[in-house]
Amino acid sequence: MNKLPTYDSLMNPLLAALRELGGSGAVEEIYAKTVELTGLTEEILAQAHDPDRSNQTEIGYRLAWARTYLKKYGLVENSRRGVWSLTEKAKTFEVVDSDEVVRFVRALDKTDKQNLPKKRVSNETVRELSEEEGWKDKLFVVLTQTLDPAGFERLIQRVLRESGFIHVEVTGRTGDGGIDGKGIARIHGFMSFHVFFQCKRYKDSVSAAEVRDFRGAMVGRADKGLLITTGSFTPAAVKEAKRDGAPPIDLIDGNEIAEKLKELSLGVKTELIEHISIDTTWFESI
Repeated sequence: MNKLPTYDSLMNPLLAALRELGGSGAVEEIYAKTVELTGLTEEILAQAHDPDRSNQTEIGYRLAWARTYLKKYGLVENSRRGVWSLTEKAKTFEVVDSDEVVRFVRALDKTDKQNLPKKRVSNETVRELSEEEGWKDKLFVVLTQTLDPAGFERLIQRVLRESGFIHVEVTGRTGDGGIDGKGIARIHGFMSFHVFFQCKRYKDSVSAAEVRDFRGAMVGRADKGLLITTGSFTPAAVKEAKRDGAPPIDLIDGNEIAEKLKELSLGVKTELIEHISIDTTWFESI
């Protein structure tokens, strides 16, 4: 596909992707499978939604809206761990009428129409963010505009330490092939792996060429490589990182950084609102 699809036209490919994934999947898995099923070109996939405010690609952004609409329609649901799954209702649909989904959700949210995108976005970029992604975009601005490159490297050093790495050092020496640091990953206290990492405080996507350059700098010097970016990775970069016969490189994008900072409570606070209800049946049983 060589034309940027609208969010509503992505609904059925998204549902098909979930079915092929066995009925559930993380956002990254759904994205990759949807891209595979739709055959979107590299040029389309590389388009950023709003590079100054978000690390999302335009396709990722529109898929987020598709998930939001399908959730309100009752076809998908998500857990606190960020895993999306098909509902029982979804099993009754081979193909969903996206026009009907849009009409239903708009009727449901008619008191808050200003927060919903137009059905056909064409060349317009919808500014509003889905509820689930808003905090991540605020964090993206902090990571790319408030922190300087050295500050971002120190943040990643802290994240790795909090995640169980030991002897984590930020090196960042000029002429070291872009290697920003190293550490040792301990597995259950017995096995360990020497890891080199590279930090890219990017607003756009990391390419396959950059993955190859990093691999060339670390090969023969470490067991694994960790490439971390505030942005995203092109499909070609993901494929290159997993290439058979080459030293493995793990890719961590801006979305995964956000989730890890949330999990570790590093600069991201989760506030739970207490909801109190009365169980009348309990009183009746006395």
